[in-house]
Amino acid sequence: MAIVKIPAESRGLTQLDWLTSYHSFSFGEYYDPERMGFGHLRVLNDDTVGGGGGFPPHPHDNMEIVTLVFKGTLEHKDSTGGLGQLKAGQMQRMTAGKGIKHSEFNGSKSESVHFLQIWVTPNKRGLEPGYEQKEFASVLKPDQLTLVVAPEQSEGSLLIHQDVRFYLGRLSGGVNLNFTLSSSVKGVYAFLIDGDVQIGNEAFKPGDAAAITGEKQFQVTARKPSLCLFIETSL
Repeated sequence: MAIVKIPAESRGLTQLDWLTSYHSFSFGEYYDPERMGFGHLRVLNDDTVGGGGGFPPHPHDNMEIVTLVFKGTLEHKDSTGGLGQLKAGQMQRMTAGKGIKHSEFNGSKSESVHFLQIWVTPNKRGLEPGYEQKEFASVLKPDQLTLVVAPEQSEGSLLIHQDVRFYLGRLSGGVNLNFTLSSSVKGVYAFLIDGDVQIGNEAFKPGDAAAITGEKQFQVTARKPSLCLFIETSL
């Protein structure tokens, strides 16, 4: 098994007066030819937007964009007339498809909003734009993996147009979790949202990630209460 650790402090950074954005892969002005993605995973941004801040209308196309909010409220509006709010504990999949323009703003003037935004290349170009939004916090199973994004319709997960699966694991301190991949030709990108875990011989703190390939199973040990994201993708 190959475990390549990506330390939090090695990520790219965009710092504005209203935004702190850490980039696991090349994004915007941050470019690293060794970090162009992992399988179908193209972007993983760890964003904190200050009160009243946000992204004005901007276009996207031919990308599946998943947003998970952990603190605060993120308001969105798009060129199809859709608008809404993503609150802490909620997630959204946006299919940019043949083209969409949208904006994202902090729903509070004083409190920050913290979220992950993840881009996945779709299995087909020119799809109709669309959104799907669900809770994730209320469906997490303690000390187990919970499927939250999948390419097949499931009651508790978002539907994504690609052969990728997102799992969240909320683990108690001292718990060992075994992750079994659906195929030996796939890989997993693991990202620690909160806590302290060990994968193989490596210790991980919040913001650290691991690219895991070459094995159908690996073990995660939580050294204190932790929240982990695992993205399984064909390579």
